[in-house]
Amino acid sequence: MARHSFPILVAIDGPAGSGKSSVSRAVARRLGFAYLDTGAAYRALAWLVLDRNIDETALSDAAQADAVTALLKDFDYSIGTDPDEYFVTVGQADVTDAIRSPEVSAAVSAVARVPAVRQALTELFRSLAANVDRPGVVVEGRDITTIVAPEAEVRILLTASEEARMTRRSAEITTQSAETVAEQLRSRDRADSQVVDFMSAADGVITVDSTHLDFEQTIEAVIDVIHTRTKRAFNE
Repeated sequence: MARHSFPILVAIDGPAGSGKSSVSRAVARRLGFAYLDTGAAYRALAWLVLDRNIDETALSDAAQADAVTALLKDFDYSIGTDPDEYFVTVGQADVTDAIRSPEVSAAVSAVARVPAVRQALTELFRSLAANVDRPGVVVEGRDITTIVAPEAEVRILLTASEEARMTRRSAEITTQSAETVAEQLRSRDRADSQVVDFMSAADGVITVDSTHLDFEQTIEAVIDVIHTRTKRAFNE
C-alpha cells in the first residue's frame, strides 16, 4: 500500500558510474527536495576505520568486526541534505572530499559488509529521511529500494552498461589511467555485489537505463518516473 504522508520518499539504487549521485542530487534540486547520499555515510565510516588504523581487509575476523562495531557508538557523523550545500563531517573533521579518495573507495565495501554497520546506518537513513524539512527527499545508494525504504512512493534502479559507466568514471577521475579506473569499477561491483543485489530491479522498482542518455535526459527520465508514481500513489 502506498504511503500518503509527506515527505515524498524517492528511493534510487544503482551501480558505480551510473550517474546515481549526480542525477539524484540534480533531481532533488530541481524538485525542491532534500537529498541523502547514503553511500557517504559508509564512506565516512570507512574513512574513520582507516584513520583509526583498523585493518579493513580483516573485517571478516570477529575481533576486527567488533572494533568497527565499537566505532559506531562514537560515530559522530553529519551529512547535509540540502542539495545546494552538501557536506560530510566526522566529529570536527570535514571529510566531504576525503571520503572520495581511492583508499576509502577500496575500503568501503568491507566496512559495509559488517551486519551491525548496515543495521545501524539503515536506521540512521530512515530517521534522516523522515525528518527533512522539505516536501520530499531523494535517497540514493545500493539497497534503498529493497532494505532502507521498500515502501517508498517512488523506487528507481538507475543503471547503465559497464562500458558507459567506465567512460563516465574515467572522465571523473582524471588522475588515473582508464585501465586503472575500469578495474577499480569492476572490483567495486564485485565487492558490493557480495553485500546487496544492486544490478537487478526488485518487484515494483522502475528501471531507468542511462546508457544512451546524456545527463539532462537522465534527470528528465527520473523526474518523469517521480511524477507518474507520485500521481498514482496519491490518487489510489
